[in-house]
Amino acid sequence: MDLKKTVRDIDIDNKRVLVRVDFNVPLSDGRVADDTRIRAALPTINFLRLHNARVILISHLGRPRGVEMNLCMDPVGDRLSELLDAPVMKLDECTGPDVESRLDGLAPGEVALLENCRFTPLEKENDPGWARKLAGLADVYVNDAFGTVHRAHASTAGVAAYLPAVAGLLVERELEHLSRLTQNPEHPFVAILGGVKVSDKIGVIDRFMEFADAILIGGAMCFGFLKAQGIDVGASRVEKETVGAAAAALEKAKGSKCRILLPVDFVAAGSFDPGARASVAAADQIPAGWMGLDIGPATIAAFVTEIKTARTIFWNGPMGAFEMDLFAAGTRAVAEAVASANALTVTGGGDTVAAVNKFGVAGRIDHVSTGGGAAMEFLEGKELPGISALADK
Repeated sequence: MDLKKTVRDIDIDNKRVLVRVDFNVPLSDGRVADDTRIRAALPTINFLRLHNARVILISHLGRPRGVEMNLCMDPVGDRLSELLDAPVMKLDECTGPDVESRLDGLAPGEVALLENCRFTPLEKENDPGWARKLAGLADVYVNDAFGTVHRAHASTAGVAAYLPAVAGLLVERELEHLSRLTQNPEHPFVAILGGVKVSDKIGVIDRFMEFADAILIGGAMCFGFLKAQGIDVGASRVEKETVGAAAAALEKAKGSKCRILLPVDFVAAGSFDPGARASVAAADQIPAGWMGLDIGPATIAAFVTEIKTARTIFWNGPMGAFEMDLFAAGTRAVAEAVASANALTVTGGGDTVAAVNKFGVAGRIDHVSTGGGAAMEFLEGKELPGISALADK
């Protein structure tokens, strides 16, 4: 991927700068429940303020159908103000005369936050007229919302057609770390993939087989691969429509230097319940009506051994239902092994971020990506509209 200009490469002094951030954060009782994504944008916001820019932030929140008052950006603005220790001008719309009038009073170094950009369907439609209106608010556009760069929406790609457009510091950091995985990575390279859906990761598996040494597959997605080998997995969750794709990946691996490692045992139970009776079962001996809900001890040992040898590691997706302590051992062991590895370590995906935070290892991982879907599409080699729209260096 071509290098992109960043906020360091453009004149922002006294300029109005429209910044697409990813403030899609969980709310609870009208307050921000987890401010990780807000904190991730602070380096760019503070850089702009330090250089006398007039900062105008725009983000989506949730999946609104029209205007939904419980998804207004006010709690986000309140939390951002606390983190900046400075006022944040929260506006009730994204465009219009009132927005323009209030932004006229925005001084250098001050911050404004527009309303939820997905309150209008024009945002996801990447409507040119809507994008032009957003562009009319500013002199410069900065994309610092890595979690949305795989979406061709008005505030992520469309607006860049009408303003000088550069990357923020978060997007710059994401691209640097993810590029290190695909451009001459140090070997052995171990990819760890988990979660539920094979369909979300089959493209990445195919790409990784070109340069990874081993792919460790856990989580519910592994059952499609076991099913492709003719193994009865009991009542375990199987994405039936992707069993064929899993079989093709296993066949391709036979002709490559990359090994695919699947679980050899599981912690199985008859129900997904903290009080369930659970026991360890071999991969081909899960009792009828039971489901595998975590990788078992033999699999943990094999996966940890692979991770210890690695010099480059990418991890996306938990090994089991880690949110329940009964089924958390596999994900915990992988998290601790990744954090302890003498390797470049990169993790991504919402559940993976939750796991590294839960097990207290986030600070020992080189890069925790803020964009699960965007990171996977980047690694798969797909074009990311929000990145392609930015100016090349």
